Amino acid sequence: MLNQQEINYFEKVKTPFYFYDMGLLQKSLFAIKDAADLYNFHLHYAVKANANERILRTIKGFGLGADCVSGNEIQTALNNGFSPHQIVFAGVGKTDDEIELAINSNIFSINCESVQELEVINSIAKKLNKRVRIALRINPNVDALTHSKITTGLKFNKFGISLIDVKFIIENINSYENLFIEGLHFHIGSQITILDVYKKLCKVVNDTFSYFTSQGVRIKHINLGGGLGINYQNPESQIPNFLSYFEIFKDNLNVPENVDLHFEPGRSIVGQCGYLISKILYSKTEGNNNTLIIDAGFTELLRPALYDANHKIVNLSSRNKTEIYDIAGPICETSDYFGRAIELPLSKRGDLIGIYSTGAYGEVMASQYNLRSLVSKYYSDEIPLLPIAGKFLFV
Repeated sequence: MLNQQEINYFEKVKTPFYFYDMGLLQKSLFAIKDAADLYNFHLHYAVKANANERILRTIKGFGLGADCVSGNEIQTALNNGFSPHQIVFAGVGKTDDEIELAINSNIFSINCESVQELEVINSIAKKLNKRVRIALRINPNVDALTHSKITTGLKFNKFGISLIDVKFIIENINSYENLFIEGLHFHIGSQITILDVYKKLCKVVNDTFSYFTSQGVRIKHINLGGGLGINYQNPESQIPNFLSYFEIFKDNLNVPENVDLHFEPGRSIVGQCGYLISKILYSKTEGNNNTLIIDAGFTELLRPALYDANHKIVNLSSRNKTEIYDIAGPICETSDYFGRAIELPLSKRGDLIGIYSTGAYGEVMASQYNLRSLVSKYYSDEIPLLPIAGKFLFV
């Protein structure tokens, strides 16, 4: 959590800005790496969660690969030192240029999402005189019990290959002469907090793997996606229980030991290490309704407007008696609210506001709508750590 030294520093910095607790990021990486290593699981960080270069370099330093969903993400991962042999490329709408970049970069796997895409990749690989490693992304029709806008594994979602198309691919597998179809990929959604849904996924994975095996197709690796959620209401529980998460797959998957298992964590690694720091511009009262207008908007954190998401919001400047407030941004849109009926200390113009758990899908989704400027980033290991009365004070 934020300490008083950091808060004192924030008072001197132009708001709004993102702040990253690099120590917490490293603790999260130690935790997930230790848990995955128990079972020899392979990790590919989901770059879409946060593509900040300092974040990426730190993650790469722990030996993780990269899960990319665009050509620019592939190039950014390569530029920040990720080995191409640890990069996977997913996405339902890959362009020809992106596919060509992936092939020429010799990445570990292109995770294919349709029969037509498979044909396009085969054609481009043939033109380049290369053979390409492919994983088929299967739509498992498993409900992740998460927000409707971030579920990806139901049959009416746009992602993945239906089991009917799987049969067609297997029947015509010899026609894909420039492809090594050797992997399976599953991903059912994001911000998943009910872990039992992964048991349902495991059953589909087991059945799908058995079907491919029965048809004489050798599967060398299975990618189980990511989606493990974080606690937005109580960010003090900073690091998810990665061990319990991985144990579900260890206990419920029935595949040979020589089949490599891959995961794509994103939010669970970076979510809690980020903060959006803002200041109160104005306070308004209409009847019994108190509204604080802050200088951050959905241009800096889109999740509340897009997903009705709730983040912990703290007044970092005040410890006075409490009042109930709506917290709104300056954007010329009615949806630009961070929270309603939030209990905060009595708040005034100039107070610092901290919005917690913004390390995932915060900075990476920023925009310049209303012609706003992209904001700065600061890091805990760059702030002079001077003791206050011999100790740190925690908020």
